[in-house]
Amino acid sequence: MSSAETEQTTAVHGGKLIARRLKAHGVTKIFTLSGGHIFPIYDGCRAEGIDIVDTRHEQAATFAAEGWAKVTREVGVAAVTAGPGVTNAMSALGSAQMNQSPIAVLAGRAPALRWGSGSLQEIDHIPFVRPLTKSAQTADSPAEIPGLVDDAIATALAPHSGPTFVDFPMDHVFSEAPDPGTPVAPRDPEGGPEADGGQLDRAIALLRDAERPVVMAGTNLYWGHGEVALLELCEELGVPVFLNGMARGCVPADHRLAFSRARSEGLKGADVAIVIGVPMDFRLAFGGAFGEQTELIVVDRAEAIREHPRQVAAELVGSIAGTLRALTAGAKGAQDTSAWVARLRASETEKRAAEAAELTDGRSPLHPMRLYKELAEVVDRDAIIIGDGGDFVSYAGKVIDSYEPGCWMDPGPFGCLGSGPGYALAAKLARPDKQVVLMLGDGAFGFGGMEYDTLARHGVNVVGVMGNNGIWALEKHPMEFLYGYSVAAELTPRTRYDLVVEALGGHGELVEDPDAVKGALHRAFEAGKPALVNVLTDPSVAYPRRSNLA
Repeated sequence: MSSAETEQTTAVHGGKLIARRLKAHGVTKIFTLSGGHIFPIYDGCRAEGIDIVDTRHEQAATFAAEGWAKVTREVGVAAVTAGPGVTNAMSALGSAQMNQSPIAVLAGRAPALRWGSGSLQEIDHIPFVRPLTKSAQTADSPAEIPGLVDDAIATALAPHSGPTFVDFPMDHVFSEAPDPGTPVAPRDPEGGPEADGGQLDRAIALLRDAERPVVMAGTNLYWGHGEVALLELCEELGVPVFLNGMARGCVPADHRLAFSRARSEGLKGADVAIVIGVPMDFRLAFGGAFGEQTELIVVDRAEAIREHPRQVAAELVGSIAGTLRALTAGAKGAQDTSAWVARLRASETEKRAAEAAELTDGRSPLHPMRLYKELAEVVDRDAIIIGDGGDFVSYAGKVIDSYEPGCWMDPGPFGCLGSGPGYALAAKLARPDKQVVLMLGDGAFGFGGMEYDTLARHGVNVVGVMGNNGIWALEKHPMEFLYGYSVAAELTPRTRYDLVVEALGGHGELVEDPDAVKGALHRAFEAGKPALVNVLTDPSVAYPRRSNLA
């Protein structure tokens, strides 16, 4: 028997079984908060050379797993202890579900041998975790552990990707079983065959005749590695592109066919719209963002999770990259779209020009648009920008441009504040050569501000830029519009969050004048430690919100 065979058949404890399967799948880091129920997982990861990155809250650990998935397009892994460790991770699980982010959450569990006797943190996680995950399972023996880890990772990555959960009773994870050493098959990142031929023919016919086509692409374009094929389609057929979610940057913002400000005119005025990897939820006015006569071609990695709110002309399910290439090949020689593109470019230019006054606003406290103008002139083209907040981050989504895939992260449709520090931690660990900028509101800081300790302890040099207006702006302004007053919408003005960051081992600076922003940002990037530029912004400025939340 060879030494490799001997190692595989030798019994090892459950934590080593877990770690060996993680390593087989290419996992290099787990995000966690310490707990006795999962000590064997740490022991296994230490033995296998998997980095253990500990945070100050299980929500941050699980958001970090999602951030890892978002920036790498590989599975992110969080390990949390039993009971409150799992309940603390629930919001991040909900976020990963709605963002279709592939993460695996591995949890401790009270001993099976004493189940029902009232052990520490004894609670059945599965019933309340299952609605937020693609799969939720409990190991019934040490021998089951390797297969459950394999299933959790494979299921998380399979279209539609999303979160999975496995918990391990304490007696099982401390006990031993043989390591099966099962090899992992290579995974095709583009994910399977192109769409059904009949639907494809219908879509090609529509595209060939379209005079005003558009693309509206979202997060599943990114998960499906479809950016190269999308660019080929748009350039070959002359189709204007609008992007949201993780699709931002999949076509560079300065490409001649990339648009953002002209979205309403583009979607309403299109005769054919290719809707790629994005649900028609509140962000697209439940389908109402498109014109009544617009023919919709829906492209996605798997069958729609919910029924489309309006009729579609063709629905193409399968490999996004393969499907887009088939559309490009089939629709060659389509109508000339140059007049349509020129019309949208004129609208885009006009709307950008209308923003000039806000971008150069000299008020103090600052207008958020002025702050983002100053930031845009400092960050690198491939900087990873992360948003965590309400109105302040809404302005960022409007103003900040992305030029490469995986360089924009926000909470997504779940809208959970506190995601930013975990995302930033993972992003900088995954891409240490890139600038990572965390844009956060003063309200959002309250959810995850202690994670600056995590950033400092691990030497993760993220630059935070805070819009500090002393209110919950996303609630205060709409409530005052509706009722003439607001309640539960005030924070303490001018709070020195920068001093909190300094106390936690980072670099902090307060900024009140717009002309001082750029210098403060340069000092933050040069600090060699996690930083927060705490910028006072004008609480009277309200983001012009149009979307219908319900």
